[in-house]
Amino acid sequence: MRMEMFAAAAAFALIAGTAIAQTPSAEGAHVYFINLEDGQHVTSPVHIQFGLHGMGIAPFGLTGQGTEHTGHHHLVIDSPAPQAGVPIPAEPGKYIHYGRGQTEVDLELTPGQHTLQLVLGDAAHIPHDPPVMSDVITITVDP
Repeated sequence: MRMEMFAAAAAFALIAGTAIAQTPSAEGAHVYFINLEDGQHVTSPVHIQFGLHGMGIAPFGLTGQGTEHTGHHHLVIDSPAPQAGVPIPAEPGKYIHYGRGQTEVDLELTPGQHTLQLVLGDAAHIPHDPPVMSDVITITVDP
């Protein structure tokens, strides 16, 4: 029932374009790419490892429920960072949700330059307050 309420509130906020309450993040928390660096050349599929310091990972249905300072990863590809207080879009190839608590992925990317950013989201896929986002990195996928 609680998840249905979160989902309904998130959907309404997304449709209305308004912000809803954000889950607090832990002081000093940050996400980062463990195995990728800005400017790196890679081949596809790209193995991406998600790092998190100062908070914990919990699957979508458990994020933030009874466990303070938890979230799940979202990978932003070639797109702007999500808005504060608004659910992170679910858009294949642009905003990928890792709601089962995944901390790595092998991802097919087309040859060329791509920007990547990690964002931690709460149970309603909303960035925490303050947001826990990595720096944007640019990688080049070689043919």
